[in-house]
Amino acid sequence: MNSSKKSSGGRQASKGNTPQRTNSFRKDFKKPSTTPKPTDVGGIRLNKFISNSGVCSRREADTYIEHGSVTVNGKLVTEMGYKVQKTDDVRFDGSSITPEQKKYVLLNKPKNYITTMDDERGRKTVMDLVANAANERIYPVGRLDRMTTGLLLFTNDGELAKKLTHPKHNVRKLYHASLDKKLDLRDMEKLRGDVIIEGKKVFIDAVSYVEGQTKTEIGIEIHSGRNRIVRKIFEHVGYKVVKLDRVLFAGLTKKNLPRGRWRELTNQELANLQMI
Repeated sequence: MNSSKKSSGGRQASKGNTPQRTNSFRKDFKKPSTTPKPTDVGGIRLNKFISNSGVCSRREADTYIEHGSVTVNGKLVTEMGYKVQKTDDVRFDGSSITPEQKKYVLLNKPKNYITTMDDERGRKTVMDLVANAANERIYPVGRLDRMTTGLLLFTNDGELAKKLTHPKHNVRKLYHASLDKKLDLRDMEKLRGDVIIEGKKVFIDAVSYVEGQTKTEIGIEIHSGRNRIVRKIFEHVGYKVVKLDRVLFAGLTKKNLPRGRWRELTNQELANLQMI
């Protein structure tokens, strides 16, 4: 009986000797990390998870992570390259986020709708027009003012939205402007030169009369995203825009898309956008 206990208990330390510490002892008492460990190294990178949720681009997500805006399963994560699982509780500024299927919706905006997610004054917004377009939370890429009509893209793809609105990508925007009077050829030539508005140069890629119509109808192509910039361009040379319609945006057109209606992008259109 006694011999059985000795054999099962292993070598006994004699009195006065200190038992040896094992690696497992040191491991068990290792200082805990403040960053939770992912359950599977094959998960998705946290910045991509945030981008897929439609919050922002991956690059912006890295900044938010670094500045402590993100928690995973209740723990603050500031580690670049950290991976999470789809089942993890990921929160951005305290709000739960989840990656969604990417949606891309093109609207032919009518006038009297404002480009915002909601309006405290109860005015009609473009979100009313695309309410049934997707189960996912989509948002407009860029803006059109209340009285401007034409193409407006909606998506939950934060990276693509950032690309399409950043000036360095020179995304084409073509407008049909109806003026309060005929545009003098000399004033048109002014618009083809250096135009400075509010202290900043405006990049006008092309401007011309609309073929087959009066000289009040003008086509103008820009890649600036400044607020009400087309109206300000014509005001700069003494004209008022009475109607403004965006007929082309990033290669997308209004063909077969009636005013006030929306449609999803085709695979080819999406592929073209992703090549920008």
